[in-house]
Amino acid sequence: MSQEIAVVGSPEFTTGFRLAGVRKFADVPAEEKDEQLDDAVSEMLSDDDVGIVVMHDDDMDHLSRGVRKDAETSVEPVLVTLGGEGAGSGGLREQIKRAIGIDLMDEE
Repeated sequence: MSQEIAVVGSPEFTTGFRLAGVRKFADVPAEEKDEQLDDAVSEMLSDDDVGIVVMHDDDMDHLSRGVRKDAETSVEPVLVTLGGEGAGSGGLREQIKRAIGIDLMDEE
């Protein structure tokens, strides 16, 4: 069974993914993030058809402590954040390492 990519965030953030063919998304307007983002992320994390959840890195600050911990420790689906200050190769490297269990870039 193949799994889908889901994207959660502002309509401006999700639009590009939707145009690229992502069918699962949750639009959460900026002014409603504090009230709606937890529910949107929890819904995507609990969807058995979702293998990857994509969010903007800055939106992590709007999640409650519990949902943020669930998102950061989830292996299936794996959460991938884009943008923000921590979006360099070190951030993506850690996300990949967490998802597959090994560091592909380890030189030893």
